[in-house]
Amino acid sequence: MTEAPPQKKIWSLEECLEYARTRNLTVLNAHLDKSSAEVNYRQSELERLPNLSANASESFTNGYSIDPITSAYVNEQIFATSANLNSEIVVFNGFQLNNEIKKSKLLVDQNSFFVQEAENNISLNITNAYLQALYYREEIYVTENTLDNSEIALDIATARFEAGAIAKKDYSDALSQAASDRYLLIEARNNYNSQILILKQLLELGPETNFSIEEPDTNYNGVTIIDNKLNIYERALESLPEIKAGELNIAINEKELDIAQGGYLPSLSLSGNLGTGYTSVQDIGFYDQLNLNFNPRVSLSLNVPIFSRGQNRAQEQNARIDIEKARINLKSTEKEVYEKVETAWRNAIAAQNQIIAAEAARDAASDSYQLAQKQYEVGSINTMDLLVSKNSYSNAEQNYIQAKYLSILYSQLLQFYQGNKIKI
Repeated sequence: MTEAPPQKKIWSLEECLEYARTRNLTVLNAHLDKSSAEVNYRQSELERLPNLSANASESFTNGYSIDPITSAYVNEQIFATSANLNSEIVVFNGFQLNNEIKKSKLLVDQNSFFVQEAENNISLNITNAYLQALYYREEIYVTENTLDNSEIALDIATARFEAGAIAKKDYSDALSQAASDRYLLIEARNNYNSQILILKQLLELGPETNFSIEEPDTNYNGVTIIDNKLNIYERALESLPEIKAGELNIAINEKELDIAQGGYLPSLSLSGNLGTGYTSVQDIGFYDQLNLNFNPRVSLSLNVPIFSRGQNRAQEQNARIDIEKARINLKSTEKEVYEKVETAWRNAIAAQNQIIAAEAARDAASDSYQLAQKQYEVGSINTMDLLVSKNSYSNAEQNYIQAKYLSILYSQLLQFYQGNKIKI
C-alpha cells in the first residue's frame, strides 16, 4: 500500500524532489521494469541447473495390443500403471547459456540507469514547475501592489472629477486602468493555481492534500557562471544515466551477437530417466512389479547444426546491425546532451546579464513612478502621464522577476548536468 502523503501546507523544492522519487508513476514504472529484469536475470542463472519432472499414468486396453510395461503382444484386457522421473541438463550449447546470463545482467544494470533517468526527468520537471509557481506568486504580489496604486489614483481622480478639476477622459482612464489591473490580478492568481495543480500532479497528490510552496528568496542577485560549457558537457557525459544506458545498450547487443554465433556450434545435453510400472498381464503383486520393472536410463545427446535454412546467419547479421544502431543511438544521445548543455549555458549567461540590467531598469522605473505619483497628487501631471509611468514600472518589475527565475532555472540545470544536486 502506498504511504499517504504528509498533510502539510508548505513544501520546499527539496521536499518535492525527494517525495516524487518514490511516488511519481513514471519513476515507479521504471522501478518495476528493473524488477522484471532482475527476475529474468535470476531465471537465466537457473538455466545452468538440470530440470526435473515426474509423471504417472493409468491406462486400460482391451483386445490385441502391446503391453505398455512389458512390450509384449497380448490379446486380453490390460490395466497398466506407469511412473517416471525425468531430468536433463545442457552440458554445452555454444556458450549461448553463459552469454544469455551476461546479457541479462547487463539488462539489469541498464534498467538501473533507466530508473535514474526517470528520477532525473521528474526532478527537472518539478524544478521547472516549482520555479514557475514562484514566478506566478511574485507576479501576484506585483499585481496586487499595482492594483492598490491604481485604486489610490482612481480615488484621487474621482474626487477631482466630482470637483470639476479634471475632464471625464482623465477619470475614465483611471477607472479603466483600475479595472484592467483587477483583471490582471485574477489572471495572475489563476496562473499560480494552475501551476500548483501541475506540481501536485507531478507529485501524485490528490485534490484533498493541502499544498503550498515556500516563499522565494527576495534578495536573490543571480549566479555567476564561470564553468566552460565544454567542461560541463564532459561532466555530463560522465554523470548522466542516459549516456551510461546507451553504452550498456551496445554491450547488450554485442552479447546478442555472441549468442547468435553460438548457434553455429554443436550442443551437448545429458538426460536421465527413472521409470517403473505395473501391468495386470503379469501374475505378480503390485509392489513387486514396481521393483521388478524399475529401469534407470542415462543418455547423452549431441546436436550438430548443418543447415538451418539461413536462420543462424540472419540472427548474426541482425545482431551486427543492432550493434551499429546502438552506437548511432549513443551518438544521438550525446548530441542531444550537448545541445541541452549549450542551450542552458547560453541562457544562463544571458539571464546573468539580464538580471543586472532588469534590476537597474526596475529601480529607475520605481523612482520615476514614485515621482509621478507625487506629481499626480498635486495635479502637476494628468492621469495618462501617471498611467504611462505606472505601466513602465510594472513592465520593468515583470522583466526583473522573469530574469530572476530564469537565472535560477538555468544555473540549476548546469549544476544538474554536472551531477550536482538541485537546490535553491
